[in-house]
Amino acid sequence: MSKITTEDVEKIALLSRLKLTEGEVEMFRGQLGDIIDYIEMLSEVDIEGVEPFINAASEGNVFRNDILRDDDENLSNEQATQNAPQKGDGFFKVPATIATN
Repeated sequence: MSKITTEDVEKIALLSRLKLTEGEVEMFRGQLGDIIDYIEMLSEVDIEGVEPFINAASEGNVFRNDILRDDDENLSNEQATQNAPQKGDGFFKVPATIATN
């Protein structure tokens, strides 16, 4: 098992703004260790002669045509916002975001 420490998990949790219990820290320490071990195992794979994979869309992007449908097939504002935590006047309401630089 790789050397993922409790302190490593706590630092990641701090950077991620997560509050973890001691049990969760230990659980994630084990899971992150397993991930690192798997990545280390992949480094042992013989890739001689394998061409590098550069881009999944190397053939170009695939776009679909923008087609206007009948009103029966489109969502109304009420349907589109029915599960929104906050809404008003047919729009999603979100907290204001102000950048201060």
